[in-house]
Amino acid sequence: MSIIVLGTVALDSVRTPFGKRKELLGGSAAHFSMAARLFTKVNLIAIVGSDFPKRHISFLSGKGLNLSSLIIDKGKTFRWEGEYKGDLNQALTLNTELGVLSVFKPRVSEEQRAIENIFLANVDPDIQQHLLFKMRSPKLVGLDSMNYWINTKRKELIKLLKQVDIYVANDQESRDLSQENNLLKAARRLCSFGPKMALIKKGEHGVLFYAKKEGFVFSLPAYPVEKVIDPTGAGDTFAGGFMGYLAKKNKINSTTIKKALAYGTVAASFNVEDFGLYRTSRLLPQDLERRLIKFKNCFSF
Repeated sequence: MSIIVLGTVALDSVRTPFGKRKELLGGSAAHFSMAARLFTKVNLIAIVGSDFPKRHISFLSGKGLNLSSLIIDKGKTFRWEGEYKGDLNQALTLNTELGVLSVFKPRVSEEQRAIENIFLANVDPDIQQHLLFKMRSPKLVGLDSMNYWINTKRKELIKLLKQVDIYVANDQESRDLSQENNLLKAARRLCSFGPKMALIKKGEHGVLFYAKKEGFVFSLPAYPVEKVIDPTGAGDTFAGGFMGYLAKKNKINSTTIKKALAYGTVAASFNVEDFGLYRTSRLLPQDLERRLIKFKNCFSF
């Protein structure tokens, strides 16, 4: 089974206590894809500007991604600049340039319209809705967002959630949208907006999953990483591992959900070990499997 991911392909400039990198290949769709490609065929839906380096397109294509719906438009590519300090849990956004993202209207081929697995990575809810409207009969739809859209397009986001199976958010985003401080209550509240399931990412503290129908709750700790270099894209990488595995198995039950959460956790642990896509773009399936065994050994009792 294949999957569509809609999101950003960006040029990121990042500063952490371990150094600074300028105009790295990044963006929510790119980070998602590096993990999801290890499980299934990935169709990347995004827009870049005419200034986007051709080597990056070759790089993404070389990783097996279908780029037939990647739009190259006149203008500048979306850019993000951020800095991490202290425990590296939160990024301070220094600058954002929307560029061609401000006029983005996703396109998909007739063949891609039939794809049943869809992930709407962090981008304007109107853009997410635009893509979802084009799809014929989605079977599994995941959606991510961020505080900016929660604050500026809350009504549009909540309306979109009625069409979504899994809502993915970090702990602060979950609290902001649900207006609940307790994360389990937040997950239940989020599901009341429409999604069957809520997945709350807690950074170094792991993940909380809630399924509305069964009242199923599952929590996993994060994989212990000795040296975190750059957390940018870790949440998107988690989502890529999670959704990629579910697309591969083509079934949703407690067993596949737990395994998908473990794969997402392990994938994210690789992401933070270096800047940008450097670590995840070099991953092989056996790398994930080896670390998954270590993960199980850490928390079995």
